[in-house]
Amino acid sequence: MKSLTTIAISGIAITFLALPTLFTNSFIKKSNGTKLKNESILRIDTPDQDRFVKVNLVQGQFTEPTEMAVLPNLDILVAQRRGELMLYKSQTKKVTQIAKLDVYFKTGLSDVNAEEGLLGLTIDPKYAINKYVYLFYSPMGSSVNRLSRFKMVNDVLSMSSEKVILEFYSQREICCHTGGSLAFGPDGLLYISTGDNSTPFDVPNQKFVNKGYAPLDNREGLHQYDARRSAGNTNDLRGKILRIKVNENGSYSIPEGNLFSKTDKGRPEIFVMGNRNPYRISVDQKNGYLYWGEVGPDANNDDELRGPRGYDEVNQARKAGNFGWPLFIGNNYPYKAFDFTNGKNGEAFDAAKPVNNSPNNTGLTNLPPAQPAFIWYPYGESKEFPQVGSGGRTAMTGPVLYTQANSAYPTYYNGKLIIYEWVRGWVKAVTMNSAGDYLSMEPIMSNLSFAAPIDMEQGPDGKIYVLEYGKGWFSKNPDAGIARVDYLKGNRPPVINALEIEKPSGLLPYKMIAKVDARDADGGKLTYIWNLGNGLKKTTTVPQIAHTYTKAGEYAISVSVVDNANASTKSKTIPVFAGNEHPKVDIVIAGNKSFYFPEKAVNYQVLVSDKNTTVNKDRIFISSSYTEGTDLAGAQLGHQQVAQTMIGKSLMMKSDCSTCHKVSETSIGPAFNKISTKYQKDPKAIEYLASKVIKGSSGVWGEVPMPAHASMKESEVKQIVEWVMSLSAKNNTPASLPNKGTITPPKTINKNKSVLTLKASYADLGAKGIRPLSTINTFNLKSNIISSNDLNELSGFNRNDDGSLTLAKPEGWIKLRTIDLTDVLSFQISKNAVDTNEDYEIEIRLDNENGKLLSKSTFGKGIFPITAVIDGNFHNVFILFKSQSEKKGKLDVKSIMLNAK
Repeated sequence: MKSLTTIAISGIAITFLALPTLFTNSFIKKSNGTKLKNESILRIDTPDQDRFVKVNLVQGQFTEPTEMAVLPNLDILVAQRRGELMLYKSQTKKVTQIAKLDVYFKTGLSDVNAEEGLLGLTIDPKYAINKYVYLFYSPMGSSVNRLSRFKMVNDVLSMSSEKVILEFYSQREICCHTGGSLAFGPDGLLYISTGDNSTPFDVPNQKFVNKGYAPLDNREGLHQYDARRSAGNTNDLRGKILRIKVNENGSYSIPEGNLFSKTDKGRPEIFVMGNRNPYRISVDQKNGYLYWGEVGPDANNDDELRGPRGYDEVNQARKAGNFGWPLFIGNNYPYKAFDFTNGKNGEAFDAAKPVNNSPNNTGLTNLPPAQPAFIWYPYGESKEFPQVGSGGRTAMTGPVLYTQANSAYPTYYNGKLIIYEWVRGWVKAVTMNSAGDYLSMEPIMSNLSFAAPIDMEQGPDGKIYVLEYGKGWFSKNPDAGIARVDYLKGNRPPVINALEIEKPSGLLPYKMIAKVDARDADGGKLTYIWNLGNGLKKTTTVPQIAHTYTKAGEYAISVSVVDNANASTKSKTIPVFAGNEHPKVDIVIAGNKSFYFPEKAVNYQVLVSDKNTTVNKDRIFISSSYTEGTDLAGAQLGHQQVAQTMIGKSLMMKSDCSTCHKVSETSIGPAFNKISTKYQKDPKAIEYLASKVIKGSSGVWGEVPMPAHASMKESEVKQIVEWVMSLSAKNNTPASLPNKGTITPPKTINKNKSVLTLKASYADLGAKGIRPLSTINTFNLKSNIISSNDLNELSGFNRNDDGSLTLAKPEGWIKLRTIDLTDVLSFQISKNAVDTNEDYEIEIRLDNENGKLLSKSTFGKGIFPITAVIDGNFHNVFILFKSQSEKKGKLDVKSIMLNAK
């Protein structure tokens, strides 16, 4: 991403596989070389991926980190979405909070998740001299996103030094898309990415809805569902990448070469327009080319009425331009105008002459020509770039590496662009020719694992630093952290694949068994130094240890693996709990355990047990939701939020708070719900009340003072306060489902919400010296309609551009792996038969190709009754296809539906 020097030497490589269609515009031009030549070049002297080593600098101390900046002395600044600016000191390995901005980071509405907050961070190219830090954030109390410059003084951000450089309107109490990444170019110009501030989900209670395509709903009162008001608006700074020159006094000027000159209809700050969510950007520190990852929409399939399916993009801009959204996606695939009042579509938009005729548009009607993406890929497999794989997607860009003989990484990576995936977890190196044209892509650091990498920076030492968000949304994740990537030219330290604790908690005496999966790339013998907590260490020559704890407490377990050359690697740290045991939460589903069926009730029961104590049913929380796409705020977070407040309630009950306070009745102190009501609209309530609990208070609610609780941990006090504040926010908090009940799926299933997730959690009260322990369990049921996009185990079939499968040989099969056939009466195959005279014989078999025959018949109407399977087990199911004619007909399989009784 950003770089402190003009020499970029870091190493995460990313490359895309196949050579896409040639572009003929001035932004991105493909070479005329053949795919064979390009790929053969890349196979020469590829560096050994085992030599890339991940060095964990800090872990488990960040809450929603967003962006970072590596300082000249290798200290690291980290922005957190909730407003904190953190500083990691490279010498002491410690993390401290050096500033707290008052930011808007959550809505007051039920099931609406804000993505705003402290979003972007970078430092001045002359930071060593001027100590300037730039922050992009959403200030509380004002519906704007703001770019400000601050000054660092003695490792603290001086809040009084703030110079507001730029701010613009942003609609609040909605979701989604903020952008927010900051990066300087080699010429000292500052780039700022901004999201389209539009809602990608469906308008509630409407007949015609968006379904994950371009949000073009311009009906009155629905501004948030029309991205033409922002990304497609030349007079609006949302959905753009801005480029400015920051002056010494904190003002800014417009450099030459931006998209618009000074005009009433085009903002001069705009360098690139037509962006949905350009979440992470970088600038080539040699030639100034701009790169960014564009997080795309959720539609799974092309649609005749609406247009193309969703794609994520990696983009390159050599000069200013319009990159199409919301009228185009991917390789300039056009959307169609759509009337949400009657469900009728219009013509496809014209990339050469795009027109924005939305009544919400305040800028130019005729837009600059749309530019195609540099790299683009859908949820499914990509024909153009197969190396990116399939699944969820959130495209990101890192630096362009420039290497030489003494660099941190091999010269092989000189000039390669690093790209990475927040969801899929891969990192790849993109090879380009001297003009910047795409040639190919390949994995880099392929043996390393990252927990949702959200930023990637090149430090002044030429090494790559990776900021890991952690694998959980909107929370403090134990795997969030900072890692450095080293490349070892000599002896390599051991590689740790996993550290596992057989049972992470237990009553006294607690026997802890730990195992580590490690190997030495150079074939040497390994020694294992185990850290068992409280300063206790033991050494073994086998990758396993057992230790019995007789004193209650929380212990941090880790292991350092050492080779015979004394090179070592330290594992992650896993906490274990002696004297208390995690509660057990089971979700029992009656009937089919793989699929749900429209209008057929799903019967469930949640069973909770907690050793040596009685289960309090008030602390059980159960929710259900249908999975919605992969926007950062796209998943329903109600359960997670309530589960966290349940822990706060458990902490309260364990403390002395309940001696003086009741939930709804006045005691010595005020009722918790009255406290919650009084401070509900105070954005600083949690910090204020937590301070009162720790330091003590008097005179607020009466004459009786509240004693200080100096020994309580601030983090635990805040969890208690969060539970208190939730009491009067019931309208924003989903109620728990009953412990036993039914969920009835709707008649019509939204393709973008195809998984029914039942989630249950329970938090106990903890034990003496141990915080409360919580357990969350989930049970996922898939839709009974299986799209061809999700059918990946097959033989004799080719996959078409729309995701459908074509039987390309006389015989073929499709395998459904590990499914439950309880209550299933028949299979229904949706197909397109080009030659209706051709017959196909279909067999459905259990476990393998020659397994028990469940059904056999010609295709007919595509419905195949099966012999009932009542064993309740999970099976592989093979569907065999055989042509009964020598004619060259074609069978396209679009989906497979399971019908239940």
